[in-house]
Amino acid sequence: MNLDNLIVVLVEPRGERNIGAVARAMANFGVSDLRLVAPQTDHLQDEARKMAVKASVLLERATLYPDLVTALKDCHYAYATTRRFGKYRENFLHPDSAAAELLPLLDQGKVALVFGREDKGLKTEELDLCQRLITIPTCGEIGSMNLAQSAVICLYEVGRQFGEARGKCPSGRKLASIEQLEVLFGHMRRTLLDISYLNPQNPEHIMRSYRQMLGRAALDDREVRVLRGLLSEIDRVEQERRTLKGEDGD
Repeated sequence: MNLDNLIVVLVEPRGERNIGAVARAMANFGVSDLRLVAPQTDHLQDEARKMAVKASVLLERATLYPDLVTALKDCHYAYATTRRFGKYRENFLHPDSAAAELLPLLDQGKVALVFGREDKGLKTEELDLCQRLITIPTCGEIGSMNLAQSAVICLYEVGRQFGEARGKCPSGRKLASIEQLEVLFGHMRRTLLDISYLNPQNPEHIMRSYRQMLGRAALDDREVRVLRGLLSEIDRVEQERRTLKGEDGD
C-alpha cells in the first residue's frame, strides 16, 4: 500500500486555520498531497502556518485548481464526505469502513478524500464525481463537524488501518481514472437518451443510480473499455434500426 497515492482535496475552503489543521493531520498520518479547489483565502497566511506547525511544507507544496473536475483528473477513485442526506445521497460509509475499502485501492492508483465547504459542504454535482460517500456519525444536537475535525477522523482511520494492513499483497489491478469514468458516463448518458431509456427532462435521476452502482464496483481500465464497447454496439444497432425505418433524419 502506498500512502503517496492518497490525496486530500478541500473544496473552496474559507478558513486558513482549517487548512493549516488539515495539513498537520495529513503529516501526522503520512499523507502529503494536498489539493485546494478555488480556495477563498490565502493558504500560506500566518494563521495557516501556525496551525500546520511543522507541516507548513505541505501548505507550500499544495496545488490549486479551479474546480473539482480538474482536481480529480488524474485520480482513479474518490470518496466525498457529506453530512446531508437526501434523494441522491445514500449508501454512506463510515470512516472506518471507508478506510478499509480505500487502502487496497492505493496500490491501483490515486485515491482522493474530498472535503466540502465549511458552510455548505459539497454540491450534488460535485458528489456525482465521487464514487463513494462518507458520513461521520454523531449523537449530539449538532450533526455537522468542523472541516479540520472531519479530516482528522478520516485520516486517523486510514493511518490506523494502514499500520495494521501493511505487508499484505497488492491486488495488481489498475483502476480506471475518474477522467475515464466521466467519459464512460457521458457515453452512457448519450446512448440511453438516444434509445429513450432516460427521461430527457431529468436524465440524472437514473444516471446517478448508475454512477453509484458502478462506483461501488471500482472499475478497472479493461472493464471500462468493455462497457464502452457494449454502448458502442447499442449505438450501432440503434443507428441500423433507424436507417431501416427511415428515421435517421437524412
